[in-house]
Amino acid sequence: MSTRRLAADRLQPDNFAFSSDNAEWVKTQIAKFPEGRQASAVIPLLWRAQEQEGWVTRAAIEEIARILDMPTIRVLEVATFYFMFQLAPTGSNAHIQVCGTTPCMLCGAESLVAVCEKLIGPAHTVSTDGKLSWEEVECLGACANAPMAQIDSWVKGGFHSDYYEDLDEAGFAKTIEAFRAGEYPKPGSQKGRFASEPLGNQTSLITDHAEPHNAAVATAIAEGASA
Repeated sequence: MSTRRLAADRLQPDNFAFSSDNAEWVKTQIAKFPEGRQASAVIPLLWRAQEQEGWVTRAAIEEIARILDMPTIRVLEVATFYFMFQLAPTGSNAHIQVCGTTPCMLCGAESLVAVCEKLIGPAHTVSTDGKLSWEEVECLGACANAPMAQIDSWVKGGFHSDYYEDLDEAGFAKTIEAFRAGEYPKPGSQKGRFASEPLGNQTSLITDHAEPHNAAVATAIAEGASA
């Protein structure tokens, strides 16, 4: 695992506060745990801070440490351990995480990285228009539908985190440009799989799906993704 550090001081805001709605949500999360165990809420609070700001700032880490009565270093340890937390500014519309582990690499992940470099720029930087950013990450657990990417986006009125699977260069480029334009492309398999069944005709576990999409894709469509 690569070393992960907070963004440079010049990029850090002076302070952080949860919005009024998020502050109420924080209280409900803390209430789930017994007295003295509020530190167990650290991951959901970090995630909500990232949803609100687009990335996890030093000020957010310090505020979460205060709320949970934790040493700041312990919150920092969590934020720097998990790739789900972005420690530097991300694109205003979307941040793309391309899986580069062996199954995805064998199925073409390197070509997806090349697309990101061409359309966005170097990894861990924001595109010149400020709308997109990207990085290569370790296994995201969708190996059967390789190559794939997880895309966190702030379009269509909310925060979304989705898997885009069975990608190829041309389709991936269109997906990136759709996010740049403020659109929300339908996630899931880009080759029409319902889930992770074999491409083509199934030979086992054959069943008819009453629903047109699996639960993850259906949720995304309900939240504004293109059908």
